[in-house]
Amino acid sequence: MKTISLFQKSRLTAFVSSALVMISLLTTLYSCSKKQETLPTDQKVVSDTSQTVKPALPPAGFTSDFAEVNGTRIHYVSGGKGDPLVLVHGFGQNWYMWNRLLPELSKHFTVIVPDLRGVGESDKPESGYDKKNMAKDIHELVAKLGYKQINLAGHDIGLMVAYAYAAQYPDEVKKLALMDALLPGIEPVWSQVSASAWWFGFFNWPASGDIVKGKEKEFLTNFWPMVGHVKNPFTAEEANEFIRAYSTNGATTGSFKWFAAFAQDGKDNQEFMKTKLKMPLLAMGGEYFAAAFLKDHSQLVAENVTESKIAGAGHWIVQENTAQVEKDLLSFFLSK
Repeated sequence: MKTISLFQKSRLTAFVSSALVMISLLTTLYSCSKKQETLPTDQKVVSDTSQTVKPALPPAGFTSDFAEVNGTRIHYVSGGKGDPLVLVHGFGQNWYMWNRLLPELSKHFTVIVPDLRGVGESDKPESGYDKKNMAKDIHELVAKLGYKQINLAGHDIGLMVAYAYAAQYPDEVKKLALMDALLPGIEPVWSQVSASAWWFGFFNWPASGDIVKGKEKEFLTNFWPMVGHVKNPFTAEEANEFIRAYSTNGATTGSFKWFAAFAQDGKDNQEFMKTKLKMPLLAMGGEYFAAAFLKDHSQLVAENVTESKIAGAGHWIVQENTAQVEKDLLSFFLSK
């Protein structure tokens, strides 16, 4: 099994250097008056998105709705025709991360795109942030919409939720795409990568949500480049929507609890992996991030793994190379 050398040690060194900058920022969030800007001057981010920006509208042919599932209220966007395809977002983004892909995907699938518990218009309960339970949120949503079998893709935290879904309901997932992240507790890569991802520890700290609250713009616009490769991959509309979603009441605390649950997720995954997934699995990683390890990592938990390396992309693969992500997802999910 290939280990950390595949993860490109130079990349990890860059993360550590960036961490020092980010930690300095976080310690001065309350007193900082100068607003840092990472987007070009013609793509300004609105300063107070929680008050001045309305939720992003779904693309044509899609609707926004809510469902009471698993004891919580989940917001989702849906549209299209054909077999159901569920797309699960990750940290630093919400359902809108899939916006560029929805028009084309909806020509082939009924696409269901939820906001995870803890962010945006979904509820932010005190508990239930282990990925096994978050997968149950999505499973009950799918059932409420009348579907039994689905295709499923997850990016970042959404990758973890998607795996927990497939592991718990293997006969109900036709195909699974895991996109640019890794699974808690699955070694050797988990310990090696998580040790370098300093933000895992910061988000796990109970005070972190309150520290970042009210400074979501400063936090996110400084965090996004740390794991990306392409400069300014988000449009102003995308950035504003992501900032707005994390500026909703309780979202910093709720989304950070995704990370606080990693210890439990690791225990759950070690049980799940005892039975390898049998459905086709696509391991999709950015050239400058998870492509270095995700195929090997996925083969520890699944039998039928194929690989997609997204050229020129860091972690934000959907925005950093939209065309290849769309092409490779369609090729995988439409293949017989």
